[in-house]
Amino acid sequence: MASGAAIDAHRHDDHQIVYAGRGVLAVTTSTGTWIAPGTRAIWVPAGTAHAHQAHGELELHLVGLAASDNPLGLDEPTVLAVGPLLRELLLAYTRAPHDDSPERGRLRAVLLDQLRASPQQPLRLPAPTAPALTAVCEILRADPADGRTLAALGREVGASDRTLSRHFKADLGMTFPQWRTQLRLYHALILLAEDHPVTTVAHRCGWSSASAFIDVFRRTFGHTPGTHQPGAG
Repeated sequence: MASGAAIDAHRHDDHQIVYAGRGVLAVTTSTGTWIAPGTRAIWVPAGTAHAHQAHGELELHLVGLAASDNPLGLDEPTVLAVGPLLRELLLAYTRAPHDDSPERGRLRAVLLDQLRASPQQPLRLPAPTAPALTAVCEILRADPADGRTLAALGREVGASDRTLSRHFKADLGMTFPQWRTQLRLYHALILLAEDHPVTTVAHRCGWSSASAFIDVFRRTFGHTPGTHQPGAG
């Protein structure tokens, strides 16, 4: 998929494991957006209406599982860590001939074993429903570098910071600082996939310095932001 390409909302009768071998993939449902760089995959349960958005040149790999086969026991989209072995298994399985050979069956069994052992990652940007909260979130989506306090944002949308804080926890399941960090990381992954310099990404996403951005990125993803740029590796 070319950068910026999208697949409109659709659903599958089977579960899907969606993996970006290159680029960054965003999967959006009515309840939020999940984002996956090359070190993450997204589990999409059967029957879930979802849309795909490509950022950077996207190499998309899809693995389907029968609706009756849910080895992860997950009933909502979830981001999973993809280590080196699981990555190679996903690439091999999706490139191999799609047949019922014993070799493919063994490859699939090992792939599922690795999926079961993959840690789940909180790389979700939940969608708000409360009107005032929606307004605040739209302001920050338009400019992730907006550093105003919740009280200042509340004055713009006509709600107190206490009310908005309560909405963040009840509606989105996280605090305002947690949501804003998730939003900034989401935008950072997109900008990195589009080959923007790390310093530019840090500034445009609201970090005070490149080193502060690199620290948060490394703690979240386990490595530095340069790993996600098209020319890296």
